[in-house]
Amino acid sequence: MATQTETKRVLLGVTGCIAAYKACEVLRGLQKRGVDVEVVMTESATHFVGPLTFSALSGKPVRSGFYDDLSDPIPHISAAQSCDLFLIAPCTADTLAKLAFGMAGDLLSATALACTAPLLVVPAMNVHMYENPATQHNIQILRDRGIEIMEADSGYLACGEEGSGRFPEPQRVVDRALEILGL
Repeated sequence: MATQTETKRVLLGVTGCIAAYKACEVLRGLQKRGVDVEVVMTESATHFVGPLTFSALSGKPVRSGFYDDLSDPIPHISAAQSCDLFLIAPCTADTLAKLAFGMAGDLLSATALACTAPLLVVPAMNVHMYENPATQHNIQILRDRGIEIMEADSGYLACGEEGSGRFPEPQRVVDRALEILGL
């Protein structure tokens, strides 16, 4: 963990939904405040925004698979131990369920399970998925464990429907992450 005078480090987890492009704005907002950001993506996320985009913005290689970098045989542990905050934004219903039930079948969920730094999760999905009792139950499980969940915004969604599930304005996500980091 960094001291007040050291640069704070955020591990930005990006999952596979249309809101993945907003994670680029979150990354840039954190950088503007002097935060060092590294990105870990699910395979699904790479279909929405390419790892090269996040690598160019962060100046670091993007982690997406257990075997991407053979010089790091345990990437989920090294990533988990190197951050002051793990921010998963956007977080799909699938990843929420994995986090709630301790599943670790991909690099992002395994890293979350190994992480001892604060975890901030920003759900984004279709209104019916977000309001589904299973999703709400998973959110409550995570909150009961002390994981902070930002409420999804309401509004026009990418699927053409309106309602809850919209990714919050990126600056709100940045502001909350900075508060957690004490900046």
